[in-house]
Parts: sequence; C-alpha cells; structure tokens
Amino acid sequence: MRFVDYVIPVILLLIAIIVLVRNIRVVPQAQAYVIERLGAYSATWHVGLHFKIPFIETVAKRVSLKEQVYDFPPQPVITKDNVTMQIDTVLYFEITDPKLYTYGVENPLNAIENLSATTLRNIIGDLELDQTLTSRDVINTQMRTILDDATDPWGIKVNRVELKNILPPREIQDAMEKQMKAERERREAILRAEGAKNSAILIAEGEKEAAILRADAQKQTQILHAEGEAEAILKVQTATAEGIRRINESMPTEAVIKLKALEAFAAAADGKATKLIIPSEIQGLAGLAASFKELMTSP
Repeated sequence: MRFVDYVIPVILLLIAIIVLVRNIRVVPQAQAYVIERLGAYSATWHVGLHFKIPFIETVAKRVSLKEQVYDFPPQPVITKDNVTMQIDTVLYFEITDPKLYTYGVENPLNAIENLSATTLRNIIGDLELDQTLTSRDVINTQMRTILDDATDPWGIKVNRVELKNILPPREIQDAMEKQMKAERERREAILRAEGAKNSAILIAEGEKEAAILRADAQKQTQILHAEGEAEAILKVQTATAEGIRRINESMPTEAVIKLKALEAFAAAADGKATKLIIPSEIQGLAGLAASFKELMTSP
C-alpha cells in the first residue's frame, strides 16, 4: 500500500477525534446552556458533562443563574404636586427559566429598565413630594411586586428593588435645608427653655428645702431652750422644796422665820427696787437687828 493510503485515514480519525472533543461541554456551577437543534430549541443543560451533536446542535445562550444587580441611571419623574425630580433605582433579580429568558424578550435588561422607569413614574405620579421622600419602603414594595409579575413570562424573578437616590430640584433642596435649619433652631430653643425651667425648679426646691431645714433647726433650738428653762425651774423648785422641808424638820422659831423673810425681801429688792412694802412684824425685827448692829460697832 502506498503512504497516502495510510495518511488519509489517520487524518480523518484525528479530525473526528478533534470534532468529538470540541463538542464536549462542561457546564459550570450556577450556569445553564440553552441548546438549539437545527435552529429550534432542544434542551437546557445544567451543571455537568454534556455532548453536543456536531453540526446539528449549537449553544444558543449561556445563562448565569446567580442573583444579579442592575443599577439603572437616574430617571426624571413628576410628583402629584408637579415637582420634577431625579430618581435612580437598583434592581436585584435572578433568572429562573433560561429558556424563557432566551426566547421571551429581546434584550431583557433593556426591557426591565424601561419597565422600571414607567412603573416608577406611575407610582410617583400618585404621591406628593413629602410622601415620596418618606415612603421609600412603600415605593420599593410596589415596584418589586409589579416588576416581578411583569417579568415572569421572561423567566426572571425580581427579588428586590431599592431607590438609591431621590434628587429634588436645587431650589426645593434649598427650601428643605432652610426648613430643617429652622426646625433645629426651634428644638434648640425648646431645649434651652426646658433647661432654664428645670434649673429654676431645682433652685426653688433647694431654697424650699433650705428654709424647711432652717425652720426645723430654729424649732429644735426653741424646744431645747424651753426644755432647759423648764429643767432649771424644776431644779429651783426642787431646791426650794428641799429647803422648806429641812426648815420644817429643824423646827425653826418665830424669830428665825422672820429673819428668813427679811432675807427674802432683801433678795427681792436686789438693790434695784425703789419702793418696798414690809410687813409690821418684819419691821420690828429689822429695828432689833439694826440696834444690835450699833451695839456691836460702838467703842
């Protein structure tokens, strides 16, 4: 046999092996391949090893099954009170049916972007400016529900929609900043007034407690003073009673009693009285005492 007779079969075998090897497909994790056979949908390959029929089957589309994030550019919208603002949204979605995603709509991301813009305009058109700024969660929920229902025929599931930025016109922003500044100043004035009020209340309560303590101290002083005077009077009365008792026990004569009476009058006068009325009995005793004093002092 000639050399050519050996070469041609070998070449054909190598070509067949190369063709077979090139038609072996390994689908990685979180991906899916949409296969067409002679231009028509044939199957969807998921993770694993697959063999494609040469020249008959083709991979129409490689689809990622991971959750995807798409950031839409700012969209101009008009509120119910005719305020034009710019709102950009972020969409979180995943592909649940690669076949519907491939054949359901041309350019799915562009379709979702346009659908998101029209849905956002419809929702914001029913809200006023203040409601738009304070109702992000409501807007997000409504948009997710509407987009999820609309994208089901495309094999797409919308998991979440977030309003990234809400940008009112510059003059509206300036007015809002002035309003917030006025509100902060009002709160500051209220806090200062409450602080002054609390301070005055604390000072008044302190003065009240101090006055109560002073009055209580004065009361205790007077009580102690009264108790001291009462105790002194009691001791004097006790001493007087004791003296009278002893006098009675010693059986004093009339002359001694009169002399004691004279001493009592002298003590009562204490050198300050200008006029004293002395009983006649004591007067005689006083004269006797004076005479006795003169006899004792004469030479």
